[in-house]
Amino acid sequence: MSSSPTARATPAAGGVLWRAERHSLQVALVHRPRYDDWTLPKGKLSAAEHPLLAAIREVAEETGARSEVGRRLATVEYPIGNLSKRVSYWSMRYLDGEHQPSEEVDEIRWFNISDAAEQLTYPIDRGVLGSFGRLPPRTTTVLLVRHAKAGKRNEFKADDRLRPLDKIGRRQARHVVPFLDAFNPLQVLAADRVRCEQTVEPLARHRSLPVISAPEFSDEAFLDDPRRAQKSLEVLVQRDYCSVVCSQGVAIPGLLHRLEAPAGEFPARKGSVWALSVYRGHVVAADYYPHPTA
Repeated sequence: MSSSPTARATPAAGGVLWRAERHSLQVALVHRPRYDDWTLPKGKLSAAEHPLLAAIREVAEETGARSEVGRRLATVEYPIGNLSKRVSYWSMRYLDGEHQPSEEVDEIRWFNISDAAEQLTYPIDRGVLGSFGRLPPRTTTVLLVRHAKAGKRNEFKADDRLRPLDKIGRRQARHVVPFLDAFNPLQVLAADRVRCEQTVEPLARHRSLPVISAPEFSDEAFLDDPRRAQKSLEVLVQRDYCSVVCSQGVAIPGLLHRLEAPAGEFPARKGSVWALSVYRGHVVAADYYPHPTA
């Protein structure tokens, strides 16, 4: 595993695909006949593809599985001739799907963690599997979304609560749908600001969900009563399904700080996403995606 990625590294992505089977945790490994090896499903990014979406696509292509994304795992780099490949991995819960043998992957098998570690051909894959095993696999995800671009506040003459997304922001709202959808959200909430509601409306339409108004997640409401917003978020983290909350640039860092999210800093650029992995009411991982529409 490289600690200093090189600029020439070919980007790739993959996942640790897991399922709970008869009270046992199992992960999927793929066999590639070309190399006669057992490895984790992965593959190269397409042009301008976000690594997380590439991971979903590659895991589906190699295993036939439809999956739900969880926390971000290790990123590894290894040499290939005079170049190198850099692979980012995510935890992915198996939902359904059947593998169809192909020239690239002729077989997949499910193993418990210890057996999978022995079966893997490459030590670097064992490191990725180790990063998966360090935390409980089944966590609840809460996505904190900063609203997309909405023009300049001083150029909007009406009530600022009504300020809409601009052209760039509307494009961001459309393009972030596949990224957010990868986490399989079942609830969508937004602060009572038009720009927040518009940011998640395309996702809500895609998933046939309402946008639930949550005024406590606006900046003004958070500054007036941060405990109220914190309590509302604590309700969401107690649930066993993914929720999306669209909020603003003061409330999001404030909530992350109050929840003691495991991150050194709490940036929140417009259109960004924080993916919080929660286990038994505690945030055990916090992944920041500054450019989820890239």
